[in-house]
Amino acid sequence: MSKALVPLAKGFEDIEAVAVIDILRRGGVEVVTAAIGPSLDVESAHGIVMKAETMFGDVADDEYDAIVLPGGGEGTDNLKNSDALIKRLVRQREEEKLLCAICAAPTVLQEAGLLDLSQHVTCYPTCQMDVNCNWVNEPVVSHNGIITGRAPGSATIFALVVLEALEGHTIAHKVARGLVFDF
Repeated sequence: MSKALVPLAKGFEDIEAVAVIDILRRGGVEVVTAAIGPSLDVESAHGIVMKAETMFGDVADDEYDAIVLPGGGEGTDNLKNSDALIKRLVRQREEEKLLCAICAAPTVLQEAGLLDLSQHVTCYPTCQMDVNCNWVNEPVVSHNGIITGRAPGSATIFALVVLEALEGHTIAHKVARGLVFDF
């Protein structure tokens, strides 16, 4: 069974976090939600309070097959401001394990120094100038161990692509069929 970490910071984009958590769990992935901040209760960009399972500091040293960053303007800024998260993302890359980010969150990967001109990514269109890499105007881009998604409207397909990378084609398509989603 694969294991994924989803860090939640105040202001995270609701649909991006929930779609990833839900779809990965439907596919059998162990998903750990970890709060970046002072409390397990994390308020989303649209005022929904979600209770993380644990504090990031308590699970930062654990091993993960994927780390998945939801976007959201304030949430992304709060992720960028977490030195512990930035260090963990660098370690994830050094271990050649999957990094995933959607919407504004690819800018967190940029902040961590994990993107360069050879990397193909997508992100929210207004964040395009904030990533120093090869930006692609597609809903989801998977390239060189990094999966990126464009926006909240891409959350389901993004989550399915992450699931496919972790658990394979058959599982991802089974989950998509259950969602009545063309994948």
